[in-house]
Amino acid sequence: MVVDDHPMWREGVARDLGEAGHLVVATSGEGRQAVRVAAAARPDVVVLDLQLPDISGVEVIHGLRAVLPDVRVLMLSASAEQQGVLDAVKAGATGYLLKSAAPADFLDAVRRTAAGEPVFTPGLAGLVLGEYRRLAADPTEGGPAGRGGAAPRLTERETEVLRLVAKGMSYKQIAGRLGLSHRTVQNHVQNTLGKLQLHNRVELTRYAIEQGLDE
Repeated sequence: MVVDDHPMWREGVARDLGEAGHLVVATSGEGRQAVRVAAAARPDVVVLDLQLPDISGVEVIHGLRAVLPDVRVLMLSASAEQQGVLDAVKAGATGYLLKSAAPADFLDAVRRTAAGEPVFTPGLAGLVLGEYRRLAADPTEGGPAGRGGAAPRLTERETEVLRLVAKGMSYKQIAGRLGLSHRTVQNHVQNTLGKLQLHNRVELTRYAIEQGLDE
């Protein structure tokens, strides 16, 4: 589903997605309408602008996750304003891409978002990682560092995969680096998520950073 208040941009993005083999189940130019339509259309991925005429993209994320808890949201915005990026990620956006991204990068980001991988425009990744570190240093803000108890025991391979996840590598890149199959990497990630009682790669990345595995 594509949500953007500029008709030409919205239609262009939807057309590019369709030509790349994705099924665009709906489009919308307003936030509240988008939440209502999404509840019926049930998209797997929502490509969402941050600035909408009625409510903000952040409010839309909250609404989407209330009706579709498993939906994945890729922010596609012209704004790289720090607070907007962080607010979107904290609200549950899987990734954040600037509209200046090349078409191939956008389509790759959609594929990775659909797979549950966090995707960020390179300059924004450091901003998000820095915020994760700040939260990790403050137990009062509810990060894994403040949950108490010993860290679960991971195997050497799980730790190695986790370290590469923390560096922002995709499953394909990790598989190539370690000489593993894509499926094996997925299995290691899923096993690690289970052991750490986390739900997705965004949370896993945050945990890895808190443990210093991105160094």
